[in-house]
Amino acid sequence: MQVTQTLTEGLKQEFKVVLASADLAARLDSKLEEFRSKAHLKGFRPGKAPVSHLRKIYGREIMSEIVETAVNDANRKIIEDNNLRLATQPKLDFPGGQDEVEKVLSAAGDLAYVVSFETLPKIELGAFDDIAIERPLSDVTDEDVDKAIHDLVERVRDYEPTEEGYKAATGDRVTIDFAGKIDGEPFEGGTGEDLTVVLGSNTFIPGFEDQLTGAVVGEQRVVTARFPEAYSVKGLAGREAVFDTTVKAIEKPKPVEIDDELGKKWGFDTLEAFKTAVRANVEADFDKASRDKVKRALLDALDERYKFEVPESLTSMEFDGIWREFEAERKTPDAVPETKGEDELRAEYRAIAERRVRLGLLLAEIGQSAGVTVEDKDLTQALIERARQFPGQEKAVWDYYRNNEQALSTLRAPIYEERVVQHLSGIVRMADKKVSKEELFADDEEPKPAA
Repeated sequence: MQVTQTLTEGLKQEFKVVLASADLAARLDSKLEEFRSKAHLKGFRPGKAPVSHLRKIYGREIMSEIVETAVNDANRKIIEDNNLRLATQPKLDFPGGQDEVEKVLSAAGDLAYVVSFETLPKIELGAFDDIAIERPLSDVTDEDVDKAIHDLVERVRDYEPTEEGYKAATGDRVTIDFAGKIDGEPFEGGTGEDLTVVLGSNTFIPGFEDQLTGAVVGEQRVVTARFPEAYSVKGLAGREAVFDTTVKAIEKPKPVEIDDELGKKWGFDTLEAFKTAVRANVEADFDKASRDKVKRALLDALDERYKFEVPESLTSMEFDGIWREFEAERKTPDAVPETKGEDELRAEYRAIAERRVRLGLLLAEIGQSAGVTVEDKDLTQALIERARQFPGQEKAVWDYYRNNEQALSTLRAPIYEERVVQHLSGIVRMADKKVSKEELFADDEEPKPAA
């Protein structure tokens, strides 16, 4: 075997490999001889079939297996001899084309190919105890608990029919038919039948629900409302529409008493026990929001400190996934129309992909250095939670992940990342900072560095 390195450029390594035809032919002869001793062919006694006959019938198939094994062995040796840490699988190129491949399979020519490797970067880890992070904290108030209870009640609130002549008010659930027009012409998605809306919920476009206040069952109203400027359907954004609306039913919410009976309805002996459980859930939400903020700040600090080349192949794969999500999201009905051009968007999302890959590699290096692992019980719990997301298909989901290592790795990766972040959180300088609830739960957009 002859190996010549033809390229070393950043994370890319390329080698030209030549496997001599004589060596491949010798391997073929050995395989054929071995096969001959076991072969039972019509017209020949066991083990007596001529090698030339076997070569004619099985030579190409056996040589294909020999070539595959020889290439894998050669690539493995190159990786070991050069201490390569691969980012993705090697890429093979056979410059001679199909004609040269046919000669190789016929044991009439050398096997020459070029193998390209993209390697992982070498990351020099330093100390982390000089990184300063603020941990935002916000106290859970009685008002927060009361609001959480109110939201729970609203989600399961019962409604009751109203008497004849009752006028719809905010909080009532109204069933309507409507047919909308813009400039006197019907438009796609502008009609609906037997749709329910709770007045004041802002489910419909601004102004629509307000104009149903005071309506009675059987009344027909002309509702005029304007689609938001940021409406997802560009043809409707910012335009005024007129809806011929018929009120078919009005139901008013049943009153709910916040007492021990409410607690019992949710499985608790008393209202106080119910409130205690709700408070624990609210506190868990606050804690998670705080951890998310710390993680974001920590990742930002690491991104600022570590700048190294990342594998193009990994960046491309990450970008493809991000772009697919973006494409799917902007096709949803409530998506906000983009004002940026395609090239600008691609540049921004590619920068995000590169950041994610760099931080992923860095966290993996930190975790490996610190001996961070994911325990089987943690992975099992994550798998159970994923299976619960598909009621009635739990076993199928369980079997899919258990029998698919690549799928299982998608559950392991975020757990591993959280473990590494926890490890770093115990090293960096952490200072608590009291913030408002609004600050704690404010969305943090992912940074979009220059591409």
